[in-house]
Amino acid sequence: MNTSSKLRVLITAGPTYEKIDPVRFIGNYSSGKMGIAITKECLKRNIEVELVLGPVSESLYNDIHSDLLHITHVESANEMYEACMNIYPKCNVAILSAAVADFTPEIVSDQKIKRKGEMTIHLIPTKDIAASLGKIKENRILVGFALETNDEEVNAIDKMKRKNFDFIVLNSLQDKGAGFRHDTNKITIIDKEKKTVFPLKTKTECASDIIDKMLQYC
Repeated sequence: MNTSSKLRVLITAGPTYEKIDPVRFIGNYSSGKMGIAITKECLKRNIEVELVLGPVSESLYNDIHSDLLHITHVESANEMYEACMNIYPKCNVAILSAAVADFTPEIVSDQKIKRKGEMTIHLIPTKDIAASLGKIKENRILVGFALETNDEEVNAIDKMKRKNFDFIVLNSLQDKGAGFRHDTNKITIIDKEKKTVFPLKTKTECASDIIDKMLQYC
C-alpha cells in the first residue's frame, strides 16, 4: 500500500446491546474510550475515519469536529456487522476495538416481559465481524483487539491467526488500570514476528502507539 495515498480507516468502538425486550438488553462494560482515542489520533494525523459506534455517552465524541470523520451509529452486533461489511471494502484499514456481543437472544419480545418467576433466555451466536472481514481483506490491513482474563498471549495469538489479523492489541483485566471504563490502558501489540509490551499509559498515548504500528503496514 502506498503511504503517500489517502488513508481511510474503519474503526469500531463501544459495546453492542442485544435486546431482550423493549426495555432490557444484554450488554458489556465497554465505554468506547479506546476506540474514540484511536479515532482522534487518526484525525490528528489527517487520516480519514469511518467510525462505527455502538451505544456510548455522547460526551465522549461531541468535541470532535472534522470533515474527515464519518460516524455510523449502531446498537446491536448485527447492525455493527452490516455496517462493517458495507464500509470495509471502501477502506484501507480496519481497527476493531469495539466489544461486540458473542451471543444474542434468539427471541426478542415486542412487549416488556413481566415478572413471572423463573425465566430462561436462549442465546444464539452473533455474526463474527472480525472473521468475516478477515475473509475479504485482500490487500487491506486488519487490526484486532483481545481482552483476556487468562492465558492472555496464547489466546491473543490464536485469535490473530483465526481472524486473519495483521496484528492484535492485547490487554488483560488482570492489569490494574487497564480494560473497560479506565482512562488508562496497558497494551501488548503482537504480530506474526514479535510482541511489544508497553507500560501503563493513557488511552490517548496507547492510541498513538497503535497508529504508529498501523502505519508500518501502510
